[in-house]
Amino acid sequence: MNEIEFPVLNVKMVDIDKVIANDYNPNKVAPPEMQLLRHSIEEDGYTQPIVTYYDKKRDIYIVVDGFHRYRCAKEYFHLKQIPIVTIDKDLENRMASTIRHNRARGTHQIIDMSNIVITLTQNGWTEANISKHLGMELDEVIRLKQITGLKEVFSNHTFSKSWEEFEDNNIIQKIHKELLNSKEVKENKNDEKS
Repeated sequence: MNEIEFPVLNVKMVDIDKVIANDYNPNKVAPPEMQLLRHSIEEDGYTQPIVTYYDKKRDIYIVVDGFHRYRCAKEYFHLKQIPIVTIDKDLENRMASTIRHNRARGTHQIIDMSNIVITLTQNGWTEANISKHLGMELDEVIRLKQITGLKEVFSNHTFSKSWEEFEDNNIIQKIHKELLNSKEVKENKNDEKS
């Protein structure tokens, strides 16, 4: 097994003008996610350096991972310097590294996100706060609240009297049987008339 390296221990600040994007990254970030990244940096600062490759001949750093953090630094915050780490790999391995970094981030599981939304709600966060700080649309927050913990999450809401809560599955089954029976009765009456 290879020995694990720790480039993260060698973070340094470099002039942003010495950093350029690579020309192969397939990862695109939609505007809402870009705004969330911007908000995340505003709230938490730069918690991760930009991963780069140092091109000695041109005396520049080429982004391997962190292009959107780099964009935020350049376009939104107009930073003069940014935190970077370097890895020394040939182009093909840098390309593979970029993809690994992107794919290793994974996706957020719906149930897990729903549980987070429920916890925040139970701790007094409003839907607007959840929406803002998690980078979600309001309707997405509401959908996540509906997935699990429905009763607890909506306990403070006032609903119209036309909605009834059915907690007992037997009641639902009984109503279903009654509907089927009434349908059969109507069908039988229609058959008798024919």
